[in-house]
Amino acid sequence: MRRLLAAVVLAIACLGCAEETSRLSSDQEQRLAAQGITHRANNLMFRHTRGAGARWDDVRASIVVTRGTVLVHRNGEIEFLYEPRSRRNCEIHRDHERIRISAGSGKSAEAWSFAPPDDPQGWAVNMRHVVGGGAR
Repeated sequence: MRRLLAAVVLAIACLGCAEETSRLSSDQEQRLAAQGITHRANNLMFRHTRGAGARWDDVRASIVVTRGTVLVHRNGEIEFLYEPRSRRNCEIHRDHERIRISAGSGKSAEAWSFAPPDDPQGWAVNMRHVVGGGAR
């Protein structure tokens, strides 16, 4: 019985410790809202890689997709940003329930992979629209 109680207390404590990543400044919120937010998900676990052939790391972050921007952030700190004036190559890939954002090439390449909370196809379509098509 004590073990069960200890396990329940530990589980509740872990839930309370979940890292919050969704906060944006009022300026960021207004800019994104003005563009028309199509998708938003908070506190997701992303797999992130940098450079060709690099190992991946798990990163908890939030994502906002508008008609013109893909933003991965941690409480307003930009982890990944693609917007109309972005110059680097970017592609959106979907593999079953996961979406991968691939940007750059060679040593400057990076990828962000995540499982959206709903409608992976809709997320992929809207994100491809932002980056101008990209891989299917």
